[in-house]
Amino acid sequence: MQPLPRPDAAAAAPTPTGGVPVIVDGLCHRYGSLGVLADVGLDLDPGEHLAVMGPSGAGKSTLLALVGGLDGIQAGSIQVGEQLVERLRGAELADYRRRTVGFVFQHFGLLEALSARENVELAMALAGLSRPARRRRATDLLERVGLEERAAHLPAALSGGERQRVAIARAIANRPALLLADEPTGNLDEDTAWHVLELLSEVRGETGCTMIVVTHNPEVARRADRRVRLSRGRLVA
Repeated sequence: MQPLPRPDAAAAAPTPTGGVPVIVDGLCHRYGSLGVLADVGLDLDPGEHLAVMGPSGAGKSTLLALVGGLDGIQAGSIQVGEQLVERLRGAELADYRRRTVGFVFQHFGLLEALSARENVELAMALAGLSRPARRRRATDLLERVGLEERAAHLPAALSGGERQRVAIARAIANRPALLLADEPTGNLDEDTAWHVLELLSEVRGETGCTMIVVTHNPEVARRADRRVRLSRGRLVA
């Protein structure tokens, strides 16, 4: 695999470079009468790789959704770089999700009607890059993850591992300072999972982004700089 493509200075979206600090303070969240998170606090250094462990239903995915601005913050605070996520609204929140954060989901999250290249391009289109610039970068990224010959294929024609590699290419298309991965190997066989984890490690090493991975898999967690555990919505030792 080739090194990550260098940013095109004239075409790149104005996103931060390297990683950002993340501070989570007193975070609580409920769905109806069900308490999902209770007084969660975290402090990440720029460029740190954190694994959040715990069983299904512990609140891991909810935590990631709140940090990424996908869910509204009910109580507590999340600061990513200079941005207080709970204060972001409308266009500011959308801009935060497009430019600061990259998402990798367990179920890939690709649009089935778009080709692999178009899925990667979409993230950049939403960030306002020109069509030629985003086409070049999408092509470079798919080559980087070993899928240049599959660029025109729809997700239905790709294997699980290929879909996840497309998802990673899409997640880093706008050069996010914070990469969030929700059980990124949960639907993959052991060999494919290993390659995906290697790719995520390379991305972090080459871009310097801060990365939070939620997982119940000890093998995935061992790759992190630090590990924390959620149990019934609370951080435990």
